[in-house]
Amino acid sequence: MATGYTLPSLTTVICGVFTAYIIHSAWTLGQLFMPPTCPEYSECVHPLIAQEPKFQLLAFTSQKKMPEYATDLRLVHRVQQFDYLNEQEEKVEVAIPKRVRNNGSLYLHIFLTSPSVDPEDWGSVVKDDFTVYAMAHLTKYHIPEAATINLLGGEEEKKPKPPSGRKKPVTHFQSLVVFNVLTDPVSLPRNAVPYDIGRSLRLDSSGRYLPILYVDSLSARLRDLVEVDPSMKETNLTLKYSPISYGKLRLWMQFEAALHPMAHLGFTDKDLDEVKGIFSDTNLYFLCITFLVAALHMLFDFLAFKNDISFWRERKTMEGISSSTVAWRAFSQIIIFLYLLDENTSMVVLFPTGIGGIIELWKVTKAFHIKFDGWRPKVTSARTSGENTTEKLDSEGIKYLSYLMCPLLVGLAVYSLLYTPHKSWYSWVITCLVNGVYAFGFLFMLPQLFINYRLKSVAHLPWRAFMYKAFNTFIDDLFAFIITMPTAHRVACFRDDVVFVIYLIQRWLYPVDKKRVNEYGGSGEEPREKQD
Repeated sequence: MATGYTLPSLTTVICGVFTAYIIHSAWTLGQLFMPPTCPEYSECVHPLIAQEPKFQLLAFTSQKKMPEYATDLRLVHRVQQFDYLNEQEEKVEVAIPKRVRNNGSLYLHIFLTSPSVDPEDWGSVVKDDFTVYAMAHLTKYHIPEAATINLLGGEEEKKPKPPSGRKKPVTHFQSLVVFNVLTDPVSLPRNAVPYDIGRSLRLDSSGRYLPILYVDSLSARLRDLVEVDPSMKETNLTLKYSPISYGKLRLWMQFEAALHPMAHLGFTDKDLDEVKGIFSDTNLYFLCITFLVAALHMLFDFLAFKNDISFWRERKTMEGISSSTVAWRAFSQIIIFLYLLDENTSMVVLFPTGIGGIIELWKVTKAFHIKFDGWRPKVTSARTSGENTTEKLDSEGIKYLSYLMCPLLVGLAVYSLLYTPHKSWYSWVITCLVNGVYAFGFLFMLPQLFINYRLKSVAHLPWRAFMYKAFNTFIDDLFAFIITMPTAHRVACFRDDVVFVIYLIQRWLYPVDKKRVNEYGGSGEEPREKQD
């Protein structure tokens, strides 16, 4: 007997799993900001910082990661009355030893000690009851950026050009070090100290835990690296300090721990640096919004891909759809992918672009009725009268567009060759093509807009997939300010908003009549159960 019960659609299941994931993630992050409760005073370890003690700040450089003698260190900064409750920034001069200039390593050792401790007495610095210590890497092995030149033989960019073919990493100096002190007077139960906090605790002779000194490795960005050459005997180092709360410290420790497995999974320094930038360059509240938005972006991406594929898989005719626009989107997506690859863009941007390119190529085979006999493509010439009408309107739109596009593209390529330096001729070609895509790509939407105008209908478009993509354009606007990407790609995010608004205006002008959804031989959107 039929019970009338139907299984939930795939979209419903995915949205349900997504909602559960967001709730679980919010609960997990919220736990980081709530310290464990202390039932009794005697069963807890209490912070020394609640007594508002006085500290001095000492910063040493050393070629050894674990120095043993005073001669191994060089004092570069001292603040005898260190104000750990307020943010401060200081520039110091650091000597670069000969060994470091020959691809050696240099470390920064930071101490908080009693104000009476003499920094020249290494033994008293180490043995002081109030000493807190942290270490930061001042050098990093990194492949220098490729130099750009004027391809017509003009002046080179004022950037050191590595020898031809050199791909080996060389020593770079980290010109910015950010460190924090936990200033929240949080008491912790002895039998329930969080692991990330517990491994940083150090007790004084009275059993109170000393202030936690934390070096923010998330702020160690590639943009702050300075290549060390044999002539560099000294350089500037910026020491930046800010107090940190209990919840933010735990959150930063969790993020830092998550980066190590990513490095072992094959993520490059560039990819890790982009992830660091999301954390270090973003306000904490804005960061939480970013996480939610990023999750929504992945959800909409998946639903857009799913519905786009469903629409084109069921489509039997190209009536009302511009085949030239489909071909242009595939071409532009591949060019954008090659450009982002040439610019070493983050995988966060590169991977979805590659997937989108594959889908666009598949849609070309549907638009031009291309079938494969093994590996040999085969074009079927059978077209309906509706497709012939659409093709005629499409050709008319392309003719008008070519009058505008060709001079603009040629002028842009010549200007780029004369005034913009490039890494190679290949880089120039890719840059010219992608600039044409970014700057004038929206013009290739005109044939589809023209067809919609002449047919006075938008029923032939995949509106469900289009709406998911439209939501993502607004999310991309947010990411354009957060994730590092080429300026042209950032501008293109806002260009998509213009295209989206034009389509909405056309949908309002030409409302879909449900009674004639099959006006183009079933070319409207697929039935609801198939879309879901």
